[in-house]
Amino acid sequence: MLKERKSLWWLMGPVLLYLVALPLYNRVEPVVLGLPFFMFWMLLATLLTPACIWLAARKDPLWRADRNHERRDAE
Repeated sequence: MLKERKSLWWLMGPVLLYLVALPLYNRVEPVVLGLPFFMFWMLLATLLTPACIWLAARKDPLWRADRNHERRDAE
């Protein structure tokens, strides 16, 4: 089933941004846009999470088929 739905790998993006990178970027210096780097990293991860979910949904064949089915029913 996952072989047909490779787009779901996009959902690993937020997990990697939050959990895997956390020990690497848990520091105050440098300061980016007036924020400690850790806070900037969490803000960036939070802003990129919806993009990863959107990409996973748009490329998923089951989501696309369901979306086309809804459009046909609405007409």
